[in-house]
Amino acid sequence: MWLTAILRGAAAGAAGTTALNTTTYLDMVLRGRPASTTPEATVEKVSDLAGVQVPGDEQEREGRVSALGALTGIGAGVGVGGLLGGLRAAGLRPGPVIGPLLAGALAMVAGNAPMTGLGVSSPEKWAAKDWAADVVPHVAYGVVTWFTLDQQG
Repeated sequence: MWLTAILRGAAAGAAGTTALNTTTYLDMVLRGRPASTTPEATVEKVSDLAGVQVPGDEQEREGRVSALGALTGIGAGVGVGGLLGGLRAAGLRPGPVIGPLLAGALAMVAGNAPMTGLGVSSPEKWAAKDWAADVVPHVAYGVVTWFTLDQQG
């Protein structure tokens, strides 16, 4: 039962991650803004701290770092979904307003805490547009993840 609940949550988190990415890319199209480089900077920082170099020539390494940055975001979204699935199996059912907000907030913490902790990002210095560019996609994540999970039972 627990494994099924966690896997259902992970699937819901994957759906939510798709919503987050779609919302982010739409924002980039509408505002003409570039992609964030913080995921790659986080990979670089972790690589340096671990003393493990990402292999390849300059172009290969750049591609790998970019992919690892994207994969960390996917992992965070799927992982938070799995956690939510487990919490639902344990009886957590906060409802159609608090549930999506909780899901979005957990995903936001999972995505931003490592970057902030490593000094790659400083949310206290973000402008309102930066907060909106981060909060809105995480709200989309929360809504899609929670309602997908809710439809699974």
